[in-house]
Amino acid sequence: MLEEAVVTCPACWEQIVLELDLSGGSAVYAEDCPVCCRPMTVRLTVGEDGGFEVQVEAEEG
Repeated sequence: MLEEAVVTCPACWEQIVLELDLSGGSAVYAEDCPVCCRPMTVRLTVGEDGGFEVQVEAEEG
């Protein structure tokens, strides 16, 4: 199941829309900001009830 979430890029502070695939359950992955192209870590937590929470943080490096 695909869901959209609006988050703020931790590098450029622009609001962006992430398309999330909830069918795989909780995940941690890297994604580039479509505005500034800097990488960020996306932490997706999917609950048993189908709800979800998403957090983003700047990639260290």
